[in-house]
Amino acid sequence: MTAAKTNERPGTRASHRHARLSAYKARVVLDLIRGTTIGEADEILAFCERDAADVIRKILDSAIANAEHNDEVPADELFVSACYADEGPTLKRWRPRARGRATRIRKRTTHITVIVSRMPADVLARRRAVEEAAREARSGQGAARSRGAATDAADARSRRVAKSRQAKAEAAAAAEAENEADEAELEAQAAELEADAAIPVAGEAEVEATELAELEDPASDDPAAGAAAAEDSADEEAATEASADGDTETETDEKDQ
Repeated sequence: MTAAKTNERPGTRASHRHARLSAYKARVVLDLIRGTTIGEADEILAFCERDAADVIRKILDSAIANAEHNDEVPADELFVSACYADEGPTLKRWRPRARGRATRIRKRTTHITVIVSRMPADVLARRRAVEEAAREARSGQGAARSRGAATDAADARSRRVAKSRQAKAEAAAAAEAENEADEAELEAQAAELEADAAIPVAGEAEVEATELAELEDPASDDPAAGAAAAEDSADEEAATEASADGDTETETDEKDQ
């Protein structure tokens, strides 16, 4: 361990001189870490909202590094044995005010010192016993947790497999039902198409039958056409008879001559 001067506290120290903050503000933060372990002090400074905490945290890290490098003391055996802030020189500045006057501005500085020391033997023994018990408890809980986690994982996997199989079965049933519905719809469409195709055929057959009937008996459907046809046939018969009479008279005249 670094030899201390006559008027200095024992331990490994680190200091920051002429820090640009007031000693009052630094002492508020130093009171929080005095007497704590290194880990607790680092956590306090990390989450402290004061600007002085950042500067003091760097000084603490420097003191820990000095203890490990110069005095060969492990960091987990150290604690903050002392820390203090002394006032440094004050910088005088001036600010202009009303009526040509000036006001003094005092920019304070401070000398911050952090001292870390090895914990007493009995404290270290108690801490190591507590850490060992906590480690064993964590290991036991970890084993139990691992076994429980394995069981839970197996159950979860079984549930996932069952759920997946059920989902596949439902999907297959839905697909089959959809295929059946599609087939039924196709059959209905085919029947509808056949019915639509049969209607024009029947109409064409009726038209053909009507035309044949008209050709065979023109007067069957239209009375006027039938009367005209009858008159035409009567005229043809009259003309035929007239021509026959004319031929007969001609033959008679020829005989008389």
